[in-house]
Amino acid sequence: MPNYYQQESSECLNSSRFENKCGLSEDLKFLASMPELCDVTFLVGENKEPVCGVKAILAARSRVFHKMLFMPSSSNTKKRSGTADLKLSMRMFTKRSDSLPNLHLISNNTPKTIIIQEFEADVFRQLIEYIHTGCVTLQARTLLGLMNAADYYGLDDLRRACMGFMRCCINIDNVGALLSSAEKYIQYKATKSIVQRVLEYVDVNGDEVLNLPAFATLPEHVVRLVLSRDELCANELSKFRAAISWATRNCQKNPHITLKESMAVFVEYISFYHIPTLALMREVRSCGAVPDQIIMNALAYQADPSSVDPAKFSSPCRQSAALGNLAPREISPGTNFVETDAVSNKTCSLETLSSMGSDKTEESRGSEDTE
Repeated sequence: MPNYYQQESSECLNSSRFENKCGLSEDLKFLASMPELCDVTFLVGENKEPVCGVKAILAARSRVFHKMLFMPSSSNTKKRSGTADLKLSMRMFTKRSDSLPNLHLISNNTPKTIIIQEFEADVFRQLIEYIHTGCVTLQARTLLGLMNAADYYGLDDLRRACMGFMRCCINIDNVGALLSSAEKYIQYKATKSIVQRVLEYVDVNGDEVLNLPAFATLPEHVVRLVLSRDELCANELSKFRAAISWATRNCQKNPHITLKESMAVFVEYISFYHIPTLALMREVRSCGAVPDQIIMNALAYQADPSSVDPAKFSSPCRQSAALGNLAPREISPGTNFVETDAVSNKTCSLETLSSMGSDKTEESRGSEDTE
């Protein structure tokens, strides 16, 4: 509803102020959705989806956009200097500079197209909507990208709003979307604090997160990161089920890959000797995705821990783990275990995300406090 503000003197009503910010916001949103009313088009993402805007509004709201849209680039400095010389010569010849067209403005009035590869189309569209209208709907699916875009384009108020929403949106329904988007914006500094918070939530709610259908849709290195974390509070059967679900889905997408090949990257992160014997035989062995030797070693360890070399439980990269120091204990269904094995990260993405999740230096804490 429009807002009315009245200013009264001691004797009578002198003036009345009317504001309709909601109407203005809707009109500007409509403006940005009409390409014929805009003077700049951004081609965003891999598919180069068009996102339109008004240069004057973008430049007024963001210094980065102002520099991008109106400041001369190094590639065309010579062209513009030549234009300036021509303009000066024309002014000296006519001695009437006010009657000549502004050549710089004419060049800027032509529609401009800019390619944006750093952000997804949905994220950039939300950013442009906020710049034009001052309003945007925050969603977990695009939150990480929007926060980094706000930081990149110098919109501190939007970045702070994203940080505030992030603190309350990390839950079982959104954790998958946040983890999935983390890999796309791993190079931005604002990603670090969010990944740390999300991984802390995953650690505490391990079994529940691993049972999510969305967990099977995460990128491989993100799944490996979660399964390899020492802090993950989840039993080994839940880890196996999450891994086999991901492997099954991967085989459906890539028919040339066998289930055993797809599962092989996760075997080293699961302590099969902690899985109850009945589940080992009925569920793990029957799927055919885990080598029989690993299952036999796990069964032998459960029967007599001293009869099996601890190094046989894992791949070479985990042979240095302190498995031999584990005291024999009774295995019962539904028991939660915390991994203590040291895990080596194999991919660049996995190493980077892992360092984000485990970095607890005073510098990172200070940056989170500042946010």
